[in-house]
Amino acid sequence: MKRILTLVLTVLLALPVAANAADLLIAQAANFTPAMQEIIPAFKKATGLEVQATYTSTGKLYAQITNGAPFDVFLAADEKRPKKLYAAGLAEKPFVYAKGKVVFWSLKKEIGSTPWQKAVINPDLHKIAIANIETAPYGTAAMKALQKVKLWKKVKPELVYAQSIAQAFQYAATGAADAGFCAYSSVFTTEGRKGTFTVVNEAPPVIQAACILDSSEHKDVAQKFVKFLASPEVKTIKNKYGYE
Repeated sequence: MKRILTLVLTVLLALPVAANAADLLIAQAANFTPAMQEIIPAFKKATGLEVQATYTSTGKLYAQITNGAPFDVFLAADEKRPKKLYAAGLAEKPFVYAKGKVVFWSLKKEIGSTPWQKAVINPDLHKIAIANIETAPYGTAAMKALQKVKLWKKVKPELVYAQSIAQAFQYAATGAADAGFCAYSSVFTTEGRKGTFTVVNEAPPVIQAACILDSSEHKDVAQKFVKFLASPEVKTIKNKYGYE
């Protein structure tokens, strides 16, 4: 019994250390991962503050937040969910931090360099990656593009669904899929440069909003981070990855 109590006490003593490891916890839509992985070190260099980010689909992050996950800032890949949190009294007023695009990307040059409407019906394509159309805004945008050009029903049997837009890109980049509907930001990464792509102009632009959560216990740090997001340094990083 004494050994069990000692073990429990050890675990409990360790919890505050883990919880305080970061000064700010961010819920980040997966498409913005490459940019955020540069923004976080830049913020630390400027302020000395530690930021920890969780990357997954906007829908999953929203569900975690509404279920009490202890995030301080939510950076979504849409405007809808931050606005819903604000309307529910769970967040401060949202603001737009980035605008993204959908691209059709493939390691196969003959696919990625072809107009996407023709590429998706290429008989050599058997698996096309797309982010979850319910929880990932980039997946929703890709679906709308396919519907707009009357190809949704034709292409649907070939689609491979990923949890997030980042995972959709990984499917295409690793060969698990022949091609994929990806975030424009992914083409500027080391892996992205290995393939070719066309911009899916028929997809609506992905307007990405963020908000500080009312439950945050680090609002002073959150405000500093939000202010940093509007800095020239971050604007340069966002432009580097194709965001407006």
